[in-house]
Amino acid sequence: MNPIVKVIIPAFNEQNGVGSVIRDIPKHLVKEIIVVNNASTDETERVAESAGATVLREEIKGYGRACLKGINYVSDSVDKADIIVFIDADYSDYPEEIEKLMAPIISDKADLVIGSRALGNLEKGSMTPQQVFGNWLATRLIKLFYNIKFTDLGPFRAIKYNKLIELGMVDTTYGWTVEMQVKAAKKKFNCVEVPVTYRRRIGFSKISGTVKGTIMAGYKILWTIFKHL
Repeated sequence: MNPIVKVIIPAFNEQNGVGSVIRDIPKHLVKEIIVVNNASTDETERVAESAGATVLREEIKGYGRACLKGINYVSDSVDKADIIVFIDADYSDYPEEIEKLMAPIISDKADLVIGSRALGNLEKGSMTPQQVFGNWLATRLIKLFYNIKFTDLGPFRAIKYNKLIELGMVDTTYGWTVEMQVKAAKKKFNCVEVPVTYRRRIGFSKISGTVKGTIMAGYKILWTIFKHL
């Protein structure tokens, strides 16, 4: 029996990218595409609905908060899910690679799969130097303190629904991805990485595109790593 797969896409002012993300998701593999409109002031919601996604609204800004909104929606649904996939709305990841992320879970070789940009094909200019360094530092700290090797904190990831609920995710902002990884490490989940392709995002990054966003994200990631020790 094929697993029930649902995709959660947090989106803040991504009218130019979200439609392409939805279009390229392999529909034969995915039961429902959920876009969480996170206080957008542009046409993100309209574009997502037109492309066939279920659209939720989270009026308080926060990447993790948007992801939590999507999880709560799935939990309240009649047909829950076997696998949850997270992907950003900026079209930097290749949605058609969802099948690669799901494969280790379907074969019961993983509970959590991270799409690693570090192991994959990175388009020149798709990640800023501070992003590359931040990933390098964070993943080495995780190895040091949690004894699990990751190469990336990439947002493109798949996880068993029941394992996601077991993690008890709470972060509402920049620490979302690293919280998932350190909690999974502490619980001894089977975590694997698969190489993914990464391109320049559509539009302007609200995090790495500003000095303030970069500093805040870096601080929150490091704080999250140490918080769960």
